[in-house]
Amino acid sequence: MKLLKPIREYIETLDTARLSEERKSILQPLVDYVNLKAQSNQIIQLNFICTHNSRRSHLAQVWAQTMSEYFKVPNIQCYSGGTEATAVYPMVVQTLENAGFQISKKTSAENPVYHITYATNKDPLLAFSKKYDDDFNPKSGFAAVMTCSQADAGCPFVAGSEKRISVMYEDPKVSDGTPQQQQIYKDRSEQIATEIKYVFSKINL
Repeated sequence: MKLLKPIREYIETLDTARLSEERKSILQPLVDYVNLKAQSNQIIQLNFICTHNSRRSHLAQVWAQTMSEYFKVPNIQCYSGGTEATAVYPMVVQTLENAGFQISKKTSAENPVYHITYATNKDPLLAFSKKYDDDFNPKSGFAAVMTCSQADAGCPFVAGSEKRISVMYEDPKVSDGTPQQQQIYKDRSEQIATEIKYVFSKINL
């Protein structure tokens, strides 16, 4: 199976060398967790959590699953959730499409389900807003990766998680309805993609 060509080309433009030492230190617990699991051939379950499961957590989930394919790290299963369910924000879908993902909307409900294709001969990711403990998500043996401070503070305990890791990102929601919206979402997706690329580049198989 292969990553879609536009996605692979996009990933190759991401420069992990520009990450600050501060961000690298924040990412290190995630590197350590994935490394520990990978070296013992265990299934690696990552549940990316933010408040509404509408923006940052989906971007992180999609990029993590994609980077695991890019770096050929096996046994990775990426999920996302929120402290409440809302809907995937449309600009997130557009931003991922601009990066090369093929996305189709499968339902037209208030909380639609999207199929996100990133590689050939690979099942698409299912993207929809849900609580972090939704039946779709793992119940045990996973790392809870907190992507926003509100969720981090609001979820002092994530049931079933064996590791809690905080990797905060600014919410692109602040740009909604402004002329800067498309650029802000692009920048946030690129930041997340670059940092997740750095994480998976450090996995020793």
